[in-house]
Amino acid sequence: MSRMIILTEVELRKIVALDRDAVACIEQAFAALATKAVAMPPILRLDIPEYRGEVDVKTAYVPGIEGFAIKISPGFFDNPKIGLPSTNGMMVLLSSRTGLVQALLLDNGYLTDVRTAAAGAVAAKHLSRENASVAAVFGAGVQARLQLEALTLVRPIREARIWARDTAKAEGAAAELTGRLGLRVAAISDQRKAMSGADIVVTTTPSESPIIRAGWLEPGQHLTAMGSDAEHKNEIDPAAIAGAGLYIADSLKQTRRLGELHHAINAGLVAADAVFAELGQIVAGQAQGRTSNDQITIADLTGTGIQDTAIATLAFARAGAANAGTIFES
Repeated sequence: MSRMIILTEVELRKIVALDRDAVACIEQAFAALATKAVAMPPILRLDIPEYRGEVDVKTAYVPGIEGFAIKISPGFFDNPKIGLPSTNGMMVLLSSRTGLVQALLLDNGYLTDVRTAAAGAVAAKHLSRENASVAAVFGAGVQARLQLEALTLVRPIREARIWARDTAKAEGAAAELTGRLGLRVAAISDQRKAMSGADIVVTTTPSESPIIRAGWLEPGQHLTAMGSDAEHKNEIDPAAIAGAGLYIADSLKQTRRLGELHHAINAGLVAADAVFAELGQIVAGQAQGRTSNDQITIADLTGTGIQDTAIATLAFARAGAANAGTIFES
């Protein structure tokens, strides 16, 4: 007879928050990716073009961690038109020792949202200027909101701008974030104006054509692109990747295939075998991060299975400590 714990989104929201512990959890995961013999197979993706949908399956095993997660993550980007969220999903945590299921995390994408935002905070912590105080966020969805919230955990953000194709959504997000975070957050309808003077720029959209031009980047800015997690997605002008003072990937193997780097390679602006540092190498002190206040830095985050194993393991530990969830035996 096997025994597992089942946790719902409501229960998970009570025990795992987007806070400094979550950021530290993901930061340690990136360090492990650089320093341990992590097994992380390529993302399995199923496209359902008729409904503008896609399903990603991610996993990673980290030596020394007692469990590993397998995540199923659907994204159906027309769902908001029928009143449904565009992202969803669940995670299964299995024992690294026996392979038995330890936990079923019915998070509806919540844990993915937290670990993705935390990754943005890790990138900003290690690549932006320490005094970065103005942020520009492209997108007005859940992840846009969380990315700004995550930035406030690692940098002294005092002002933010929100840009989205739908100005009404940008205005709604700005009003909500102003009240919730206590910052000056404005909706800006012009992309270039939104990022002008910003210290940190974060893109969170499923765009299939660049929404940021290379010439708009200013000395000293840090840009985190986290929307390009499939081959057809492209938020950043490939020339920006080629011209950045420092480009880093969450997983170079992945960004060569489906990140912003992939588009720069296809455009002939970057060699297919060009070597760049990964975020984990910078976290672990194996590679150099920002070298000057004027340097333009870009983090290309496509989402990795190790982030899922890390956040699922944190949730499992928190559930045990809080005696949360429902025990299921079969």
